[in-house]
Amino acid sequence: MTGRFPSPPSRDRVRPDVAVVGAGPIGLSIAWRCAARGLRVVVHDPAPGSGASAVAAGMLSPVAEAYFGERQLTALLLASAERWPGFAAELTEVTGVDIGYRTEGTLMVGLTGDDLAEARRLWAYQQGLGLPVTPLRPSELRDREPSLAPRVRGGALAPTDHQVDPRLLVPALRAAAQQAGAVLVSQAVRRLSDVDARVTVVAAGCGAAALTGLPVRPVKGQILRLRAPDGGAPGFRHVIRGYADGEPVYLVPRVDGEVVLGATVEERADTTVTAGAVQRLLRAGVDLLPELAEYDLVEAVAGLRPGTPDNAPILGPLPGRPDVLVATGHHRHGIVLAPITADLIADLVLDGVSDPLLAPFRADRFLGLTPGGSPDRSTEGDQWS
Repeated sequence: MTGRFPSPPSRDRVRPDVAVVGAGPIGLSIAWRCAARGLRVVVHDPAPGSGASAVAAGMLSPVAEAYFGERQLTALLLASAERWPGFAAELTEVTGVDIGYRTEGTLMVGLTGDDLAEARRLWAYQQGLGLPVTPLRPSELRDREPSLAPRVRGGALAPTDHQVDPRLLVPALRAAAQQAGAVLVSQAVRRLSDVDARVTVVAAGCGAAALTGLPVRPVKGQILRLRAPDGGAPGFRHVIRGYADGEPVYLVPRVDGEVVLGATVEERADTTVTAGAVQRLLRAGVDLLPELAEYDLVEAVAGLRPGTPDNAPILGPLPGRPDVLVATGHHRHGIVLAPITADLIADLVLDGVSDPLLAPFRADRFLGLTPGGSPDRSTEGDQWS
């Protein structure tokens, strides 16, 4: 795509400028940004918001999720997280919807000596990148969160890692996109040839593999939702991420009393909830926060993250199809990367100029791979966000 987005000829008045395939947080954010810039936008999805975002915890964690070998991805996460305060404020102003955006920060903890040693290795790497990670002694941790188990050996604070509630975010994005003029069509897209628009944006999560031939694979995650007793607020304020006897786990408190506890990472494509996964998550969660044993278990659910061979998203033109842009493969980062993905893709649609931030995430880096081919089986950074 070169030059500015072309003006439609008079015979082309009803043809959409942009067709977005997928109405999750990525697709809806792109649709909102494109429609707000005056483009005619159609969004295709038979069940908006029913994909990975319906399961995700909503952590905005560019620091806690800065993992070895992912420097370019970390830079993108940081750039998007910087946009989140303005993005959240604008979305709330436009729609009047509270999306559960909270800024208390994230505590990263280790239950045992071995857990703490593993965590410290990652914190040292994160600090080496210049990221804000403040180590805390056990007493300092419990000053911040008295409900933490006395056994917790130590931890660190990532004050700039925040959270949002995806189950509030997606309806707000849908409302914002529609208010800006986007039209939602409740139909599935089986082939790109079924879409009639001058530019098609594929933001279909795991479904992007069949539409584009790109190596996007499903990565299963099981997650639990608990609720504080008697309708009260949870007994902790920070997002807590940690290791409990080698089990990675996170706990995300909501103001309405909900606690999200997750998550497994499994190289499989079913959405069955298993007893073993529920047991492991509950054990690890209660080990870190004993009061959870008294909470109600209200939901156990599984979803499918759209993973790629290098764990990074695919953003930009589909090779050989300059009229097709791809915004998929966000894996565990779909929520935090929504603002920057929307801005970069909308800019590309409007101007035809690719921002340098997109360069490491182009689809052509996977030329020669088939859908699901040669995945990186690393378990580092294997949590929902």
